[in-house]
Formats: sequence, structure tokens, C-alpha cells
Amino acid sequence: MASVEKNTAALDMSKTISSFYRLVRPNIGLYIAFLALIIAGSLLSSAFYNPRNVFNIMRQVTALGIMSAGMTFVILTGNGGVDLSAGSTLSLATCVAAGVMAGQRELIIPVILLVLGVGALIGFANGILVTKFRTDPFITTLGMMIVVRGIALYYTQGQPFGLVARSFRVISEGTVGPIPMPGILLALVFIFCGIVLRKTTFGRRLYAIGGNQEAARLSGIRINLYKNAVYVISGLAASFAGLIQVSRTTVGDPTMGAGMELNAIAAVIIGGTSFAGGVGGLSGTIAGVLIIAVIGNLMNLMNISAYVQGMVQGLIILGAVVMQRRKN
Repeated sequence: MASVEKNTAALDMSKTISSFYRLVRPNIGLYIAFLALIIAGSLLSSAFYNPRNVFNIMRQVTALGIMSAGMTFVILTGNGGVDLSAGSTLSLATCVAAGVMAGQRELIIPVILLVLGVGALIGFANGILVTKFRTDPFITTLGMMIVVRGIALYYTQGQPFGLVARSFRVISEGTVGPIPMPGILLALVFIFCGIVLRKTTFGRRLYAIGGNQEAARLSGIRINLYKNAVYVISGLAASFAGLIQVSRTTVGDPTMGAGMELNAIAAVIIGGTSFAGGVGGLSGTIAGVLIIAVIGNLMNLMNISAYVQGMVQGLIILGAVVMQRRKN
């Protein structure tokens, strides 16, 4: 009996390893690069392996990771799909959460729903403009970025303000065992989004739209509906990331998400998702997020100038684009 149980456990473990390998196999090079960065980090800085630093990376990467998950949905649809307004949506989310909660600290759940609703509304507006008015996604979301940033600055008068409830801080400061809550939230978001993309009709149709939009239209897929949906998903992801950020900082900041949308796009592209659409997925995106996070953390530990860090991030994006073009 014990032998049978051991064989069953071994079989289950083998299936788990096999499933994990199939998931990461298309991006195995990225994960090897990530492991190489981990080794380099341990050699370059003695503080890198410090548990506090590891947990800090986990907390810092969560907002970017969640925003990148939403961005993956948009970019997968192809035809220039991108959401440049995600960073401003995150900023506005922090301001709304901190501003409302400052006066009604006991209404945590309604505030969360309100913030997610704001993000979904911004995403819906992007989707309507792109699908109904046939505007270019880059220009549309760039304009929305400016509009939303203006709303956040007007709402706060350009200054950090508000204060979240102490109980709300568990989102960023809490742990489950030794694992920080943000890491758990990020894992849940990626698992859920991965299942949606790979195991549902919705996800398969997104790949079909990105692969060949005209063929998808002729097969009866409602292109506009799905494109609207991915912008709403991106808005929801950005506002959820904003909730996690404001939980960390405890105040709303109209500039908190400035430039974060570019890091999210970089993570998606580094992860192998093609701007042409229809190719890529979340297993690559999470690798891209981790690589960007570790590189940023290493540069901070080595006291490298923020200006140099910006140049390095730009070079990483350019390198990812060149590699993607060579593969295509």
C-alpha cells in the first residue's frame, strides 16, 4: 500500500514537472538569462541574497507584473495594440483610493470596487475610441494618458494627499507564512490570466485576432467586442496595481505611475509577445518582469545613477525588439 502511494506521488510530481516544462519551454532562454542574473547578483553584491532584499524585490515587482499581465492581453491582439494610459491609470487609482479612504476609512471594499471601476471605465473609453472611431491605438492611449494624468493632477492639486486605512496596508505588508502578500497576489493574477489565455475560448480568439484579424472576422469572431475587452482588462490591471502601490506608500500620488507603462511594455516584449500579435503569452511576460526587476534592483544596490538606469532600460527594450525582429 505504501509502495502504491509512493508511486502515485512520484507520478503526480512527474506530471507537475512536465506541465511546468511545457509552460516555460518556449521561453527557456529567458529563464536561463534570469538564473544567470541571479548568479551575477550574488557575485556583485553581498546584499542581493539578503531575505529582506528578496522580499523587497517581490513587493516592488508586483505592480509592474500585474500591469504587464494586462498589457499582454492588449498587445496579443496585434495591429498596433498598446495601452500607454496604464501608468496614468495607476496614478489616478492611488489618488482616488487615498482621497476617498481618508474620509471613509471603514469603507475599504467599496473603495476597492470604485477604483477598479475607474480603471475599467478608462479602459472602456480606450476600447471605444479604437474600435468604434477606428483611431490609432498608440495615439489614442497617448491622448488618454495625458487626460488621465491631468485629472489626477487636478484632483490632487499636484501634491501627494490622502491616507489609506491601516487595515488596507495588509495588501502590501501582510504575509502568508514567509511569503509576502504582494507575491501571492501577483501569482494569482498570472495563474488566472494564464488560464484565461490558454484554456478558454476568449483567450483562443484573442490569439486568432492577433494572428490574422481578417480571417478571425470571417470566421465570425466579433473583433470589436474582444478589443474592447482587452482594454478594459488593461485598465482593471492598472487600477489593481495602483491599489497595491497605494497600500505600500499609504498616500495617493498623481505621478506614481509615470513611465511604468513603458516598463510594462518592455516586459511584455522581452517576454516574446509580438507587437504583430498572436504570438507570446504570460509565461514569457513574467520572465520579462523578473529580469527587469532584478536588473533594477542590482543597479540600486550598486548605487548606479538613475539616469544610467534609464539608459540601460532603453537598451534592454531595443535589444528585445531587435531579437524579436530576427526571430520573425
